[in-house]
Amino acid sequence: MTLQSIVRVSADQVSSDLNGEAAILNLKTGTYYGLDPVGATVWKFMEQPRSVDSIREAMLARYDVDADRCEIDLLELLEN
Repeated sequence: MTLQSIVRVSADQVSSDLNGEAAILNLKTGTYYGLDPVGATVWKFMEQPRSVDSIREAMLARYDVDADRCEIDLLELLEN
């Protein structure tokens, strides 16, 4: 995955907002995932197809985070 990759929420997953956090269910595997508020923000950005770079830029505008740290953490989250 690169900053130019386009990402979006999978049609095989449903999610629910839990007071700023997110619970995600993979309908194919039955696996649940939980995201903290920062991860839930990324998930919301992915409701429409977007480049990883545009999500990175939105996160940098929203949070006080080092650009390199943001990129590393975002790519790790998306790859998982």
